[in-house]
Amino acid sequence: MPCSPALIRLLPKQLHHWRLVTPATVLDWHRRLVVRKWTYRGGGPRVDGELADLIARLANEKPTWGYVRIQGELRQLGHRVSRATIQRLLRIRRVPPAPRRAQTNWRQFLRTQAETVLAGDFLHVDCAVTLPRVYVLFVIEVGSRYVHVLGTTTNPDGAFTAQAARNLLMHLGDRADQFRFLIRDRGGQFTAVFDAVLAGAGIDVIRTPPRCPRANAYAERWVRTLRSELTDRMLILGQRHLRHVPAEYVKHYNHNRPHQALDLSPPRPPATVIDLAEQRQIQRRPILGGMINEYQRTAQSRNKPQVTAGTRVLSPYK
Repeated sequence: MPCSPALIRLLPKQLHHWRLVTPATVLDWHRRLVVRKWTYRGGGPRVDGELADLIARLANEKPTWGYVRIQGELRQLGHRVSRATIQRLLRIRRVPPAPRRAQTNWRQFLRTQAETVLAGDFLHVDCAVTLPRVYVLFVIEVGSRYVHVLGTTTNPDGAFTAQAARNLLMHLGDRADQFRFLIRDRGGQFTAVFDAVLAGAGIDVIRTPPRCPRANAYAERWVRTLRSELTDRMLILGQRHLRHVPAEYVKHYNHNRPHQALDLSPPRPPATVIDLAEQRQIQRRPILGGMINEYQRTAQSRNKPQVTAGTRVLSPYK
């Protein structure tokens, strides 16, 4: 049983030389007894796991924030935590003090610049019967995935691309000031006039390296999407037909098609208010002869569904 140094003096002198422990060990035993008796600890309330995760999240997402800056952000969120507590929790999780990352990685850089980047390219379609090749020029907003179709032609020369650049600025309108760069390949159809038109609006043109389609990955990915969902599944009869088909698809792509990069939302969803308590039926709207379908809720009665031309109502009560 542990005892204090004062009690050791009461032992017989013959046992003083036969002690198996040192005074330091006895003092350590005494401290342990005190800790076991007095279990109450002073200080503020304990920080739960959810709040500790939030502190670590703020530190990881904002590598330049110090302990005081994190403390101020937590106070705005309704949590009052001391600076010493934040420092202790981050030290336990092995999060170093600010600045935690001296350099910006490529993933973070591209995500930051995505809202100011445009990507443009040509796609071609070989029409039916005589197989004439028609080219379509498009530009995609990298941040929002919104697509602009700028025109179709059988002869993509400098005059066509220059006029397409002017059309792009008209489509963007006041939003043209939001963009700083446009990525394109080194095709000869992109002349100096094309670059000069965009430069006049403050948009710098970036040319991809030779034979590097991945450098313009967003545009190449949209071409693959258009081919897999549309042009590879139907015959294009000519330039007039091709002018109509991408225009209809782009409306669906920009306003109704869900995107994984946008948390399964369209680039610009329609501004509609749906009352789920009253609207019970699902209406299908075919596009391009049923090649693509869009679905929406309708306010029709449960017992008397109305079917309009070109639509089909799918009732959940059947």
